[in-house]
Amino acid sequence: MARNIEHLSSSYNLCMWFGGGKSIQKELMICCGGNESSSDVQVLCQVASLANGTSASAGGLTEGINTFFLLFAGALVFIMQAGFAMLCAGSVRQKNVKNIMLKNMLDACGGAIGFWTIGYAFAYADNSSGNKTFIGGKNFFVNQLDESGGAWIGFFFQFAFAATAATIVAGTVAERCKMSAYLCYSIFLTGFVYPVVVHSIWSADGWLTAFRDDPWQGVGVIDFAGSGVVHMCGGATALVAAIVLGPRKGRFYDEDGNALETPASFPAHSVALQVLGTFLLWFGWYGFNPGSALVIDNAASASTSALCAVTTTLAAASGCVTAMFTDTLIEMMATGEASYDLTMAMNGALAGLVAITAGCSVVTPWASLIIGIIGGWVYLGLSKLLIKLKIDDAVDAVPVHFGNGMWGVLAVGFFAEPDAMVTAGYNDVPGVFYKGDGSLLLCQFVAIVWVCAWVFFLMTPFFVVLNILGMFRVDPLEEEVGLDISHHRGSAYDMTTAKKEDVEELMEHRSSKHGKVDIPKEVQKEDTA
Repeated sequence: MARNIEHLSSSYNLCMWFGGGKSIQKELMICCGGNESSSDVQVLCQVASLANGTSASAGGLTEGINTFFLLFAGALVFIMQAGFAMLCAGSVRQKNVKNIMLKNMLDACGGAIGFWTIGYAFAYADNSSGNKTFIGGKNFFVNQLDESGGAWIGFFFQFAFAATAATIVAGTVAERCKMSAYLCYSIFLTGFVYPVVVHSIWSADGWLTAFRDDPWQGVGVIDFAGSGVVHMCGGATALVAAIVLGPRKGRFYDEDGNALETPASFPAHSVALQVLGTFLLWFGWYGFNPGSALVIDNAASASTSALCAVTTTLAAASGCVTAMFTDTLIEMMATGEASYDLTMAMNGALAGLVAITAGCSVVTPWASLIIGIIGGWVYLGLSKLLIKLKIDDAVDAVPVHFGNGMWGVLAVGFFAEPDAMVTAGYNDVPGVFYKGDGSLLLCQFVAIVWVCAWVFFLMTPFFVVLNILGMFRVDPLEEEVGLDISHHRGSAYDMTTAKKEDVEELMEHRSSKHGKVDIPKEVQKEDTA
């Protein structure tokens, strides 16, 4: 057998390719002296047959690995719902905690129903027709979905993104929006508005997509994980909602409707919940960005996913410190005193995360640092601009998601690196800073205009109609009392203390056994009150 090893190797490869069939044994017989029963022939065909079965098993293993990868990444994206809930709950006043938590839960529920019924079909239904289409038109209720692990997990992963787009609005309209209006908006956004944006940029049949043989301008729009598709779409909706809904009572105007010289601030009721929510969102972003590689079974996808993790981390860190220290510097210049605002740090980190989401797979680490720094400045500037315009955003979701969604999409046109683009599956048309001809930058700019125009065109009349019908804003008295009591059967926190007479009895009882006991200061204050 050793003397014919080269011939046997060639025949062995053929045998493996065709599954070790009888016809291939003739080829092996030539190498082994024409003996069909040769032990060499039998052994090689047995090995080839085993290898063929192993190859089939490897294919199943590959699908299993990719399915688990998306399951894990999708779960991380979904846990961002908890992050939004904690951040919003900590940011609002104590009297509205139940309301904002329920709205975040309804985002997930409404998003699931809306995306399952029509959203997924509108977004991805005609994903391989080869024609540029505006919207998908089949596979409603995912009833024609290929019943494989990859197909099912693909729907789950995309649903998690849709729910994220919907929940961005929750914080902006907090403390004054009716529950019924919020549920209507959540289903409408995830069922129609958002899917059309998805189809245009992420579907292979979209008119702006980069995933075609003939993409627009030779490159198409690069929005790897959704700075524009998810965050700008949700942020633009939040902006429209805030304008139509109006500010919270007492925020910019007094009871007579006169403008306040200094806008009233409503301090967050729990900084601990805010920080917890921020870290949960940051954690979930490692599913949002690296998970958008969609598969992990090859070197290119693994490299792209790993790069995303690095660029995501650096952008968040730089956005955090930039927003906080820039705010501190502005205060020092104005008052001579320095303080460090935790809210600026938290929202600065989220701003950096939103900004890097579009280009996390196609920019280098140094570029992600710059994108995060500028993201912090974009957040800070837009946050102050909203106050001057008297637009009330309870959690600054508009500056974080809308402002930095735009910046993130545009940044790709400047910083996209050609080698990283090829590895991530795009054409090698680089950003301006890599001597690009501006085609990519033009595509990114058009994407920004498109998303803004589409969302404003649909959501403005939607919210205006809700407002005219009295379905949008709660009654002023209900707002003053708090939505927890007026809409959700009581406060989120049980602040009931022990009865005064019970405390006095306990003190007397202890005094009779152990001598005189000082009454606690808290009880003394209640007595004087």
